[in-house]
Amino acid sequence: MQPIVMDPGSTSLQQHPALVLTKRQSRQRFPEGCVTLMESEGEAIEAAQPAKGLYAALVYGPSPSSEGLRLYYLVRWL
Repeated sequence: MQPIVMDPGSTSLQQHPALVLTKRQSRQRFPEGCVTLMESEGEAIEAAQPAKGLYAALVYGPSPSSEGLRLYYLVRWL
């Protein structure tokens, strides 16, 4: 997958600490329904439950997809 191009002037796309519900950490993008935005990276790390597939991450988005979904892109796992 190509690197994410981040627009520092964007008012709608931003980096966010988050919890991501996923079975595979190899994915690079996630639909909005799988992402819970958090206040801080520390809060996301504390709330993570890897045994239940809930991982702390830094994500970028939301971005509209061609399928009509809003997607968040993985920046890095925390």
